[in-house]
Amino acid sequence: MSRAADASRPHRPCPARHLLPPHGFRVRPRKRKSLEAAIPAAALLPFGVCGLRRRGEAGQAPPPPLPAPLAFSSAGPSPLASAMHPVFQSSRRDFTFGPWKLSAARTHIMKSAQAERLADELHMPSLPEMMFGDNILRIQHDRGFGIEFNATDALKCVNNCQGMIKVACAEEWQESRSETEHTKEVVKPYDWTYTTDYKGTLLGDTATLKVVPTTEHINTEKLKAREQIMFFEEVLLFEDELHDHGVSSLSVKIRVMPSSFFVLLRFFLRVDGVLIRMNDTRLHHEADKAYMLREYTSRESKISSLKHVPPSLFTEPNEISQYLPIKETICEKLEFPEKLEPKPEASLETMCVKSK
Repeated sequence: MSRAADASRPHRPCPARHLLPPHGFRVRPRKRKSLEAAIPAAALLPFGVCGLRRRGEAGQAPPPPLPAPLAFSSAGPSPLASAMHPVFQSSRRDFTFGPWKLSAARTHIMKSAQAERLADELHMPSLPEMMFGDNILRIQHDRGFGIEFNATDALKCVNNCQGMIKVACAEEWQESRSETEHTKEVVKPYDWTYTTDYKGTLLGDTATLKVVPTTEHINTEKLKAREQIMFFEEVLLFEDELHDHGVSSLSVKIRVMPSSFFVLLRFFLRVDGVLIRMNDTRLHHEADKAYMLREYTSRESKISSLKHVPPSLFTEPNEISQYLPIKETICEKLEFPEKLEPKPEASLETMCVKSK
């Protein structure tokens, strides 16, 4: 074709001219892969699965099934689904420490209907978002007396008559709605932080532990000694996020050593931008003693007084506790009933039973 004829044709610029190699370079053509080579072997399944079949295999048997890790049965949940969404199972663990039976039960969150009934009984507008009514830690002697920790009795100790804590944005919220009618309604006193000074529930009908004030403190140096931990359990009793303004939680944990057992019941409250509060109840019993020591400590501080503390510690109860001043301390002895001698060999007779 002549240049004149070629010039008469409209010029069509190459849309990918900037992708062409520079002059003088030679591009080696790539070998085109076949369709079968481009498709993974696992995708070449019979019709009805992905609509592909190998050429020339019309009358042959279908390919073998996928490997076991990828072949999920419709009879039950897949292993992958179970790993991504683990199913919670209620558990109960029992441990025998001499004449004492220690029981820790962890179950599901209380159902809404049960929570509403309990709230009416406690004269509270609502209960914590996560209320574990059947979670319990019980320490009971073979003669029937002892002590236990549960969420229902803890909420009975919430003081609904004390001054309510306002969140950091409460004043701005009230000013912006000062003209509305609902702010003029009378609200029943209600501690929405669920602050409790609960120290446990005493057990026993005919024989119970006798609570006596004392100046004796728990020997923390003994607790720091290296001993084998034969039993440990932590039970969450309730938790609430305070409508995204912080957290309020109550939990109890126990550890058993050859010479003693130690319990920590902790109420932790953090109202963002306002304050941090912590009520701890510690219980310690040595196998050769005829009593338990119980210490209750209440700590509290406003956030404005913690400017020297890294904010990252505000969410760590174990770390922030040393910066909170003590507001109240109560030391008590829980004496065993009369004519009851402790068994020195108690620490040697231990047994752990785990059941679900």
